[in-house]
Amino acid sequence: MSRKRPVVAIDGPAGAGKSTVARRSAERLGFVRVDTGALYRGVALAADERDISWDDAAALGALVPRLALGFVEGPAGSRLTLDGSDREDDIRGTDIADGASRVSRHPEVRDALLEVQRQMGQEGGVVLEGRDIGTVVFPDAEVKVFLTASAEARAERRFLELEGRGLPAERAAILASIRERDERDTSRPVAPLRPAEDAILLDSTSLSLDEVVARVVELVQAAT
Repeated sequence: MSRKRPVVAIDGPAGAGKSTVARRSAERLGFVRVDTGALYRGVALAADERDISWDDAAALGALVPRLALGFVEGPAGSRLTLDGSDREDDIRGTDIADGASRVSRHPEVRDALLEVQRQMGQEGGVVLEGRDIGTVVFPDAEVKVFLTASAEARAERRFLELEGRGLPAERAAILASIRERDERDTSRPVAPLRPAEDAILLDSTSLSLDEVVARVVELVQAAT
């Protein structure tokens, strides 16, 4: 291993629990967590607020370099900042989640965010979560996990998350949205959602959070 500490890549579909698993794993390991999906949500939010269509690749590509995207640490982990303001709560709604999936289809957006993500993790000792960390962002990551679960289980988790935040939530609509996002993310021509060839597939449908985190930590310890 060329890095002093490994890069941990956690990929998977919407609602698989990547954010919570990455946060808890990073805490256990003493690593930094980077939520790359939040970056795409930030772009979707910024575009929406500027009346830029999520399907306008050229305008989105021009927008990204003008945005100041970053993270600050809060009591529950890292929170996205956009142009200096904490926007974490604003990016967690279902509409912005769908927008993130749509803007992520565009090579112009992915190329603009790629270097940002690599700079955040280049020294190692990080847990990065997203859709293409192990295949595109860090194909040389020492630990690659593809975290998944049934669509029904993921929809129920998202419902409870939104309900807990006091945000509007409807189970049927969330399930339909997740299935639509799965189709869009796996079929897009640029960086489609798929496990890296050397990734460990971890199905969390019937596993507790503690069991999933323990497995990730075991994989990291085995790699060091």
